[in-house]
Amino acid sequence: MKKIVSTAMLLAGLFISCTSEAQQDKSKRPSPPALVTQTIASGAVVSIDYSQPSVKGRTIGKDLEPKDGEVWRTGANEATVFETSKALKIEGKELPAGKYGLFSLSGADSWTIIFNKTWKQWGAGGYKQADDVLRITAKPQKAEAFTEKMTFTIDKNGLVTLLWADLKVSFTVE
Repeated sequence: MKKIVSTAMLLAGLFISCTSEAQQDKSKRPSPPALVTQTIASGAVVSIDYSQPSVKGRTIGKDLEPKDGEVWRTGANEATVFETSKALKIEGKELPAGKYGLFSLSGADSWTIIFNKTWKQWGAGGYKQADDVLRITAKPQKAEAFTEKMTFTIDKNGLVTLLWADLKVSFTVE
């Protein structure tokens, strides 16, 4: 009996250890972490720290976030973090230097991109509209090529683009 209990405890310990290690090594998650950083023309360093969900044959908006009218963390796992070293104008609106949770509301004809002062949280469960610092509108477009893993790009001119499946959503920072 002692041997059975001892073996069970050993297996439980190994399971807990492996689970804990996988959570610490974020690269092993189904939606791995990604970081894009760019110094734009104004000299501001802009970065987006996010996790990359994959399409895996699913339909965005039906089987997969974002769903129309629901606030989305614009990625997977922890909330996506948008950071700028200097104050910016995003689509002509002021955003002070700092770190922000990057959330969005999707729609067929228009997306609302949200910069929220609460950047350190899991998903969008703790999202509060009262903490929004800036909201801008972006027009979704059909991407030139299919992108399996959600990807952000930032070019030197300040064009920020989200690519995922056949979706492309862009906005300008300066």
